[in-house]
Amino acid sequence: MTTNPDHDKIAKSTGIVSSATFLSRVLGLVREQVFAYLFGAGYTTDAFIAAFRIPNLLRDLFAEGALSSAFIPVFTDHLTNQGKEKAWELANLILNLLLVTLCVLVILGIVFAPYLVEIIAPGFSKEAGKQDLTILLSRIMFPFLLLVALAALVMGILNTFRRFGIPALAPTMFNLGMIAGGIILSPWVNPPIISMAIGVLLGGVGQLVIQLPSLKKIGFKYRFTINLHHPGVKRILWLMTPATLGLASTQVNIFVNTLIASFLPQGSVSYLNYSFRLMQFPIGMFGVAVATVTFPIVSEHAARKDMGRLLSTFTSSLKLVFFLTIPSAIFLAVAAQPVISVLFQHGRFDYLDTIATSQALIFYCIGLFAYSSVRLTASTFYSMGDTKTPVKTSLAAVAVNIGLNLILMKPLGFRGLATAASVSAMVNLFLLLIVLDKRIGPLDRKDIWETFSKILSSAVFMGLILWAYLRFFGMNLETTGLFAKIGELLVILILGLASYTIVSYLLKLKELDRILELLKIGQRIERM
Repeated sequence: MTTNPDHDKIAKSTGIVSSATFLSRVLGLVREQVFAYLFGAGYTTDAFIAAFRIPNLLRDLFAEGALSSAFIPVFTDHLTNQGKEKAWELANLILNLLLVTLCVLVILGIVFAPYLVEIIAPGFSKEAGKQDLTILLSRIMFPFLLLVALAALVMGILNTFRRFGIPALAPTMFNLGMIAGGIILSPWVNPPIISMAIGVLLGGVGQLVIQLPSLKKIGFKYRFTINLHHPGVKRILWLMTPATLGLASTQVNIFVNTLIASFLPQGSVSYLNYSFRLMQFPIGMFGVAVATVTFPIVSEHAARKDMGRLLSTFTSSLKLVFFLTIPSAIFLAVAAQPVISVLFQHGRFDYLDTIATSQALIFYCIGLFAYSSVRLTASTFYSMGDTKTPVKTSLAAVAVNIGLNLILMKPLGFRGLATAASVSAMVNLFLLLIVLDKRIGPLDRKDIWETFSKILSSAVFMGLILWAYLRFFGMNLETTGLFAKIGELLVILILGLASYTIVSYLLKLKELDRILELLKIGQRIERM
């Protein structure tokens, strides 16, 4: 079988990124376990989650989303066609512009925090002190925006040089910061939830600092220079303007969900947050990993005007995302209660919280494959300098999300908000693929659909196996001890992996062969 070298690079590099991301996501789950154990799901957790939404949303708009999508293609073009010296000049200009702009934005955010909280969580004003606590937490965490934006820029530079390992490990520092903040500081601050906000800042510092040695190693030297008239800077700013909306649909949808959930019964914000955090595990390990590795490659093809290889690389990556995320979604949906019980049902997080969070997770899982694929697909447009299309599709998705939120919030409560977010993600992906097919296609729709159908069939078979096991052999999660529940979870993990792999092999899914490459990453660790 003839293989495309780009496809092999993506498979190998995805293994590196996935491994680093796996560690990060495991620590992320530990972070959430600490959070759930110390604070449960209610008054203070609702306040913290809403407060963190504000800098977190701005992060995706101005840092990891829009900035990376605009910066990497332009930086790649300079590196490919003009050489390292011009590329480093551009990197310094953008870094300094980002530094100055976000310092101002952070100050404004701290000053106007009361108004921002009123916008994102107006329902909190009904409970005494909840809005004030949210304001305090948001002010503490606002500098995180600057730290994570600088970390994202460094990550973009390293990824362009095909350095994926250390950037993928950087989020582990964020999780370690929050874990340390919660465990060490919570007994010493009042209210204790402030410890988690301080942990956010510690994690942001770590996320930036861990990448700096790698940045120096590839030859970067910092110089304080600002030139808004530089052609590369102007091009990046022009791309960022619509990109701010183009990659924001997921976070905007979460923002809208938080706003509406603030009017729902106490705990609704927390249930949605815990369940979406679990969603972030496969999204990060698979969707973000594949998109991160693919983006510099398709950007290089776009810079060379090689649209045939760009389309082939995108299609291969899309099928790989499907292969990894569709079974993840079905596994999480079927095993939602055992997974949540093992991870979170400790301390102040009780069995009723497990039931409610699992219900939110099931509805989020409907759109997991779309959440993961939107970033890859939107990035492909950005690699070609097309920033308008993702804007239009994202606005359509946001409109669908808001409409469905208003329709479903009364009959389904927080479950309706999760459903709306999933449907809007699928709408976004569907529209992006239609336009991509017309723009540089045609996409091999028959091949994509056949692959999707085989993957879905394999995953559904796995889901039925797991459902039958839990139906007849499942434990009472309210009374069973933790170690017994961990044992059950390991059994269903092995059962799910084995059944999915066997059916994928019988259906001759080519993506299975590519995944086998990921098992060799211990020998494949590239320059980190």
